[in-house]
Amino acid sequence: MGRALVPDVSVIDPRLLVTMPDWLNAATGLDALTHGIEAFVSLAHGPLTDTHALHAVTLVHSNLPTTMVRRTDDGPRTAMAQAALEAGLAFTNAILGATHAMSHQVGGMLDLPHGLINGVLLPHVIRFNGADDPTRFVPIARAMGLPARPGMPGDEAVDMVATEVRKLADEVGVPTGLGAIGVREADVPRLARLTLGDACLTTNPRSASVEQIDDLFRRAL
Repeated sequence: MGRALVPDVSVIDPRLLVTMPDWLNAATGLDALTHGIEAFVSLAHGPLTDTHALHAVTLVHSNLPTTMVRRTDDGPRTAMAQAALEAGLAFTNAILGATHAMSHQVGGMLDLPHGLINGVLLPHVIRFNGADDPTRFVPIARAMGLPARPGMPGDEAVDMVATEVRKLADEVGVPTGLGAIGVREADVPRLARLTLGDACLTTNPRSASVEQIDDLFRRAL
């Protein structure tokens, strides 16, 4: 952290992204999606962050699969670069939530790819947060192009969004569980304890105990 680390100018060039290997393309794309969703439901969200967060969700959902199979197509690649930028504008102001709080521990302790961890954890955290207050997930469902009809129950939107995130993760080749990328059941208690100290958990829309975090990790194994 420090002002010296913050650039004065940022140049976004989608052409630099075409040589990424598939796993990194999937991981960074799902990380941008997680940034958008967590920023939108964050306790620190606001009108400006909401706009960027939802548009990032739309762009990732519409373009990430295409970049996996047509990596040099200008349109989808530019859209993903914009999605990463807008999601960054959203979360650096609104902060994030439990997905990142948990993912930071897994990546730090076990040296595993951050975006892939997010892709596994995000559907579980969506359902956890949505069980407490599902209303913020209705606009997210709409941003993903899902049939979120006016007045629909929020819990239906939560299920739709969680299912669609997992479907997208499947489409880009992300494992269904943390166990497939090296997390062991014996790691869970320490991971859960460490998660409670992560700053991202403070803006998660639902408070969580160490027991609840432990349960989320075990569901994601």
